Amino acid sequence: MRAGRVVSLLLLLQNRGRMTAAELAAELEVSVRTVYRDVESLTAAGVPVYGEPGHDGGYALVDGYRTRLTGLTAGEAEALFLAGLPGPAAELGLGAVLTAAELKLEAALPAELRRQARRVRERFHLDAPGWYREADDVPHLPAVAAAVWQRRAVHVRYRRWYAPEVVERRLEPYGIVLKAGRWYAVAHAGGSAPRVYRIGQIMDLRPLEEEFTPPADFDLAAYWRAHTERLQERLWQGRAEIRISPAGVERLREVGVPAVIDAVAAGEEEHPGGWRRALIPIESLTHAEGDLLRLGAEVEVVSPPELRERLAATAEALAALYA
Repeated sequence: MRAGRVVSLLLLLQNRGRMTAAELAAELEVSVRTVYRDVESLTAAGVPVYGEPGHDGGYALVDGYRTRLTGLTAGEAEALFLAGLPGPAAELGLGAVLTAAELKLEAALPAELRRQARRVRERFHLDAPGWYREADDVPHLPAVAAAVWQRRAVHVRYRRWYAPEVVERRLEPYGIVLKAGRWYAVAHAGGSAPRVYRIGQIMDLRPLEEEFTPPADFDLAAYWRAHTERLQERLWQGRAEIRISPAGVERLREVGVPAVIDAVAAGEEEHPGGWRRALIPIESLTHAEGDLLRLGAEVEVVSPPELRERLAATAEALAALYA
């Protein structure tokens, strides 16, 4: 355990340059005292690590020193090959780069690790898009990615779902997110906070020469988590009480969304028969009707009465159609 940590410390200094003991401790999830001991071990092993005191000080390697040690374990090498997503990389314009990087990594690995990495590629495939829908057409994705890398603004013509449907915006793209096969840009457009734009809805894009600097405290992953939480809160507009059979519960696990599945699991089981009574979140009466119809006669709506009446009317129309 300690040997691996010392190697990680060495690689951090090699890749990032000067780092304070506190920064190293945070990266390695150890105490500052442990960092001091590990630096002493590196020095005793002949690694040219030196420390500088003061506010701008820290530990660094002597200029020009590089280790040929990668520190890769078998599991780490497998994980790196498993993390490669050729489809998204190609859409970003990085398909050839990813292939070259994998070839270089594979060539640098010892023979046994190389064989294990190949087995991962042969036996696992990651497919990002969701089921039953076409992936986004994103011709402007490479341009948005270039703007993110270069920190340059872009002018876009953008199609949205509410009026006016087509708008023009000057965007400062802070980052890009791939979610269930769809690409999104988190960008500032002059408001008080960044917003999310679906890249597949960009109709035209013109790069600008204007540079921008995102806020120092902006964290893309944290922003996206908060954004998805806000979406979930706004999504559910009401609740419905239902009765659902054991077969309906099984079917729901295949076609339902996590919030509804969890609500049913938290419901109470009725005896006999194993039906469950639960209070589930619904987006709207129309959406709830469509979702519950997929469960057929394995679910009964108890309330609200408006939803119950909608399902009853649809059932009568179906019976008449197939009579």
